[in-house]
Amino acid sequence: MIGSLRGTLVDRSARAEVLIEVNGVGYRATMAPAAVAALGRQGSTVMVHTHLHVREDALTLYAFPTSGDRDCFEALLGAHGVGPALALAIVAVHGPAELRRVVADGDLDALTMVPGVGRKTAARLLIELKSRLEGADFASATAQIGVDGDGGPSARRDLREALVALGYEADEIGAVVRELPADGEVEDLLRNALRLLTAAR
Repeated sequence: MIGSLRGTLVDRSARAEVLIEVNGVGYRATMAPAAVAALGRQGSTVMVHTHLHVREDALTLYAFPTSGDRDCFEALLGAHGVGPALALAIVAVHGPAELRRVVADGDLDALTMVPGVGRKTAARLLIELKSRLEGADFASATAQIGVDGDGGPSARRDLREALVALGYEADEIGAVVRELPADGEVEDLLRNALRLLTAAR
């Protein structure tokens, strides 16, 4: 099992794939679009955590910036009806600590922000993920992104709804929300979110 890669970033594609060369061998891996953009410059040394997904007709390597993201992805794969594409989309919108908060709060609206997740699917996932995420250790991921899982869910929810109304995509919203404090006034959070989104574009 390939658990991580450290090597040279050779290429990245519009399909959110990266090519990382390790000791002369090029590994092609799929990542969330925001993670690909943040990985570094072509030719730089990068390190990613990986999951090898095995099917009868294909072997696909998925890569993540932290082990917490990978563990979250693997926990999602165990839920009924969740394949790698949907699991990756959920991790892209909600990082490990944020997803744990979403599940703990039963935040249905937050899950329906993920492309391909309707209210019925979100309701089922909230039930299934509660037990699956309880045993996962996301403490390191929480520390890295600076999120307090006990923060104000209503402010986060209002912020996401405002950004959706302004036309931002789910992966953009998920990335910027993880960089903001867990609580605070919605107006202040929105102002800071727009500043970060404008800088990213």
